Amino acid sequence: MTNQRRAKIVELVRQHGAMRVTELAEQFQVSEVTIRSDLMQLEKDGQLVRDRGGALPVEGGRQLTALLAVEQRAHLQMEEKRRVARCAAALVSPGDTIIMDAGTTVVEMAPFLAGIASLTVVTNALNVALEVAARTQARIILLGGTFNRESSGTVGSLAERTLSELVVQKAFLGTQAFDLENGLTDTTLEIAEVKRAMIRAARRVILLTDSSKLGRSGFIKVAPLTAFHTVICDHDLPAETKGSLEQLGIEVFLA
Repeated sequence: MTNQRRAKIVELVRQHGAMRVTELAEQFQVSEVTIRSDLMQLEKDGQLVRDRGGALPVEGGRQLTALLAVEQRAHLQMEEKRRVARCAAALVSPGDTIIMDAGTTVVEMAPFLAGIASLTVVTNALNVALEVAARTQARIILLGGTFNRESSGTVGSLAERTLSELVVQKAFLGTQAFDLENGLTDTTLEIAEVKRAMIRAARRVILLTDSSKLGRSGFIKVAPLTAFHTVICDHDLPAETKGSLEQLGIEVFLA
């Protein structure tokens, strides 16, 4: 029954070009959790690609070759992003200086930072700076550099040089792709370099992600998973992956 359903899912995705989790759950009269499990396995098998709260047909394999624009990514997996962001914000203490990168999950932390006293936020992302300014009284340090339209953030030597002069308590980073073998990966060299500089500047590095990013791979390695002290993900993260992360000494929170 499971194999038949999964074969039909692949057929539907190819026919329609895209299918949402909710549509598939209704079609097969099963839970959304079951469908997500199906999609995760089918993506692992190379049969489709998870995206936009659903699935897309395979086009040239599972490796990411281009960065989705921030406007596109902002609406993907919204419920999961907000839960992860709330959990991440709970790790911020009064008086902290934190880094927030240009990840669309990271920007969702902004409303949950309200009321944290004497907070300083360092960011390369215009959307993060604007959201934090609107929601909190935090001091904001906006990194200079070359503006990258796809990420809505600054990149380049100016941003990296400024980060090299900082030491902050915590860095909160998002990602489009990670796996146990290659760690965090990306599709843009300049973005990868800024992320590395952020990691070097922080005493504690926290990865914010959702399970749809697991198993994907960009062609540029950013950092091994051991560079992160904490990973925050949604509850669809497989138990074996959670266990593998914990064996590496990484604290894992499921939101």
